[in-house]
Amino acid sequence: MSLYFFGTILLFILMLLAAMFRVLREYERGVVFMLGRFYKVKGPGLIIIVPIIQQMVRVDLRTIVMDVPTQDVISRDNVSVKVNAVVYFRVLDPEKAIIQVENFYEATSQLSQTTLRSVLGQHELDTMLAARDKLNADIQEVLDLQTDAWGIKVANVEIKHVDLDESMIRAIAKQAEAERVRRAKVIHAEGEFEAAEQLLNAAKKLAEQPQAIQLRYLQTLTEIAGEKSSTIVFPLPMDILQAINKPVGNNS
Repeated sequence: MSLYFFGTILLFILMLLAAMFRVLREYERGVVFMLGRFYKVKGPGLIIIVPIIQQMVRVDLRTIVMDVPTQDVISRDNVSVKVNAVVYFRVLDPEKAIIQVENFYEATSQLSQTTLRSVLGQHELDTMLAARDKLNADIQEVLDLQTDAWGIKVANVEIKHVDLDESMIRAIAKQAEAERVRRAKVIHAEGEFEAAEQLLNAAKKLAEQPQAIQLRYLQTLTEIAGEKSSTIVFPLPMDILQAINKPVGNNS
């Protein structure tokens, strides 16, 4: 009987010693409570926990990648879109992460969803599509400010997809096509304006020397002849006709 009692005591002591020693990895910390009150943060490495009197909660300090579910967002210009994102955060203060909030992961997830809808709802659709870097920074700033009380640092936020309805996609395509047509008309008008300016400058230069006009006529005639055309239209200056008609009028 005494041997059985001694064996039971020995087994209890071994189990007690096994429960006392805990090993925490480099990226883990242990939040220790003594009789229900916060005692200290221990780790990493080998730590000792007094059974029954002390309890420990493990906290992972590595960066957590959290996928934000797709959210229905109404933009500032009343366009309905579906947006999802990814949030990168890590625990900086294990004590606050355990004591100040019940479940820091779930709390950060819910806060990310509401913040995503709130921030994107303040911008127009064009901003969502063209200025994602600014929106990512705005969402990250809001999240980091609110999760600081939980001992959490939001390192980055990335918007992954902005899904539009088919009708909105067609409307955006029409808008882009109209914009391209507008730019083409403006470029064509600018080209006509520049060409008119150059023709005006050329006319002024030719007017300074009448012989230059004759040389230009001959050059044009040479270019037409080189195209193997069967009909050649040669413009004749009016001053030449006047020079020819003047002797005829004097003889009559």
